[in-house]
Amino acid sequence: MDEKKPDAAASKPACTCMKDPLTDLPSDSPKPTQKTGGLRKVTCPGCGLDYWTNRKTDLCLACEKKGGG
Repeated sequence: MDEKKPDAAASKPACTCMKDPLTDLPSDSPKPTQKTGGLRKVTCPGCGLDYWTNRKTDLCLACEKKGGG
C-alpha cells in the first residue's frame, strides 16, 4: 500500500510573484544587424537576376556590357 503520489509542486503552475516584471517589456537595445559591407540586394531590370552589389546602378555586369536596361 505504498503508492507514490505525483509531486504536488510539479503539477501546480509556478507562482507569478517570483517572475521578473521587466521580462515583458520591449528591449531598448538595438537589434543586431547583418554587416554586408555596404552591399544591397537588387534585381537586374534587364535579365531579372537577383544579386548583391555596392554599385549605384541596378544593372548586372552582363546587361551593362550588352547595353541593356
